[in-house]
Amino acid sequence: MSLRVLLVGNGGREHALAWKLAQSPLVSDIYCVPGNGGTAGVNKTTNHPEIKADDFAGLLKFAVDQKVNLLVPGPEQPLVDGIADYFEENGPARIKCFGPSKAAAQMEGSKAFSKDFMKRHNIPTAAYENFSDHAVAKAYLEANKNTKFVIKASGIAAGKGVIIPETHEEAVAALSSIMLDREFGSAGDSVVIEEFLEGDELSVLTFSDGSTTLSLPAAQDHKRALDGDKGLNTGGMGCYAPTPVGTAEIMARIQRESIQPTIDGMRKEDFPMVGCLFTGFMLTPSGPKVLEYNVRFGDPETQTLLPLLESDLAEIMLRCARGSLDGISLKLRNAFSTTVVIAAGGYPGSYAKGTPMTVTNPTTDDSFIFHAGTSLSSSGQLVTAGGRVIAATAIASTIPEAVTRAYAGVEAIKFDNMHFRRDIAHRALKQLSTSQSNGLTYASTGVSIEAGNTLVQRIKPALLRTARPGCNAIIGGFGGDIALPAAGYPASAPTVLAAIDGIGTKLMLARHTGIYNTVGIDLVAMNANDLVVQGGEPLAFLDYYACSALDVAAAAAFVEGVCEGCVRAGCALVGGETAEMPGVYQGEGDWDAAGCAIGALAQGRTMLPAKDAMVAGDVLIALGSSGCHSNGFSLVRKIIERAGLRYTDPAPWEAKTGRTVGQALLEPTKMYVKPLLPVFDESHKQEKLLVKGLAHITGGGLTENIPRMLPKHLAARMQVDSWPVPPVLSWLKKAGGVESKEFAKAFNTGLGMVGVVPKEEADVVEKMLKDAGETVYRVGELVDKTDGAEGVDLVGIERWN
Repeated sequence: MSLRVLLVGNGGREHALAWKLAQSPLVSDIYCVPGNGGTAGVNKTTNHPEIKADDFAGLLKFAVDQKVNLLVPGPEQPLVDGIADYFEENGPARIKCFGPSKAAAQMEGSKAFSKDFMKRHNIPTAAYENFSDHAVAKAYLEANKNTKFVIKASGIAAGKGVIIPETHEEAVAALSSIMLDREFGSAGDSVVIEEFLEGDELSVLTFSDGSTTLSLPAAQDHKRALDGDKGLNTGGMGCYAPTPVGTAEIMARIQRESIQPTIDGMRKEDFPMVGCLFTGFMLTPSGPKVLEYNVRFGDPETQTLLPLLESDLAEIMLRCARGSLDGISLKLRNAFSTTVVIAAGGYPGSYAKGTPMTVTNPTTDDSFIFHAGTSLSSSGQLVTAGGRVIAATAIASTIPEAVTRAYAGVEAIKFDNMHFRRDIAHRALKQLSTSQSNGLTYASTGVSIEAGNTLVQRIKPALLRTARPGCNAIIGGFGGDIALPAAGYPASAPTVLAAIDGIGTKLMLARHTGIYNTVGIDLVAMNANDLVVQGGEPLAFLDYYACSALDVAAAAAFVEGVCEGCVRAGCALVGGETAEMPGVYQGEGDWDAAGCAIGALAQGRTMLPAKDAMVAGDVLIALGSSGCHSNGFSLVRKIIERAGLRYTDPAPWEAKTGRTVGQALLEPTKMYVKPLLPVFDESHKQEKLLVKGLAHITGGGLTENIPRMLPKHLAARMQVDSWPVPPVLSWLKKAGGVESKEFAKAFNTGLGMVGVVPKEEADVVEKMLKDAGETVYRVGELVDKTDGAEGVDLVGIERWN
């Protein structure tokens, strides 16, 4: 199908939309009404200033004459005035509209309407009251003099109809300016007075077909005209995305509590949202709350977000209009974007128009110029034609770099009295600066080990209800055992062992590098190592591979890695599941994997850990790791980002190998099964314990994993200078400014497996493991645990600093 698009509007948003639509192979022509100086230069695009954006009859006639089949209204006013309804009622059926009906557009056209909608559908928002009478509204302010409010003109005010007074007197003056002085015209016929919320703001742009939703990354706009968020409100002086405060947890909550309930509520009330829903949020201490809705792309959020979108925008729009959005997922670039808006001097007050200007086109693929208030004079000279004149956007692998590139783009724009903020993304930069000065932590990446521990305590009662004879598990662990004789099977039956685990966010490195086989090895290693610490032998393995859209080559490489891992563990791959779930995994390349290892412990063998046999003085013997293994990668990725490295750059910690950052970090988790099984066999043969317990060092590092194998009255005292920290981990610690205690909690520090061995057997066990090719370290001993002491005492930890 060849799309001929009618794009209504003349702002920076419309320039960005035209630029992105022109990249689609589905689009043959884009007609901008009226367009601006930027859209005039976009491929496949022509401006038509002779047609008025509010002349629906003229727009329809033009659309019919040009055989248009997709209508894209950019600004809010045509939508609120019912352009979608007009085309549907009067135009040919072939013209689809990416935009909501007049009824749905009330969500932006009337703040009073939208606030009442939120109340009906239990969508988190600020407490509020609606007023259409100035005297009644003023009396409400007088009765609440000590309360800080936000006062909003209920109608459309070009993004400027929100006033945040600092004092009661300012609130009364603001109310008068809106309702009596008509500062925002008819938009102030009624007002919303709502509680003032504190926190970080973010904006979410969501594609919707009335049922299905696909959201772009969270962005943060800068509404105030002056640096430091001072001055009057504007339509937006800059933006950046993704904002660090929009964590995966926050975005999931926003989707669950606000966005999907909004789309569902609009459909149930018979005004479905078709197009782009813009939702503004405040992240309050009690959670995200909706500030406002817009029913179209934001400006300048659109200029910031579209360069990150790798999916075909035209296809997305068409699917929204047709009701088939659930058939695709969003593909996004793994990068950050920043936009700096350049305004005419005096904006948002009075400003000059027609000022000559020059713009030098960007010389890199990651920098963009989007026109807003510009036009071409009769002589072809580019001139200013609005308050927000033009914007410079840039994308990069880090926020600071994206900011730097965006401001470099500003240097390419020249006109008299140009004004722009010089602190775009200041919140994110301050947050990064703070984290750099304090050092990164695992929790700062959005991963909470404490939350996981809390969950374990929460679900214990439910898990205990599932108990049956012979089935044992350590709640909060990664495996369990089934003593078949106790479950009613013959006395000679072995104990069945099981372990389940995933790979974590290391998967994202596989996606970014295109290397999938090594994480397949990781998956088996994580489970097989968790199983062998129980003292048994892995026999079988099952895997689960879930994705948004199946990439056969990637999936095949992954499973080939799983098979290699099974060979290293000495178990068989006996089954698996591949699940293709568009809509569950948002990005086109998003995927996840999990695995389960099954093993056995023959009758007469000792189940580990043998906590009752452990005594103070037992020796701690450790096996070296092969690097990061598969834990801590949320922090690893944050450190790599801070360092300004790409995964294709040479790894700075191993210059001689020539491996890239991605290749080095994807070194698979070491397998400890085959070296340990002979020790178990010898222990059984001699009828004495050579190993009393084992700890696989995964998520939670030394401090979380070692105590799991110990009785409550004993602690592990470890000498940190008794083993070397691998170069990759030393580099990550230094580059991330990771404190030593956090380092021991987030990473394996160079030890993949730690065992408790009787002092008198330490030489024998050490020799057996070395003969099996392992790097072995004596790292400490068990000691009596004093009240309130930690389960692991890292002696000399300050030497890691």
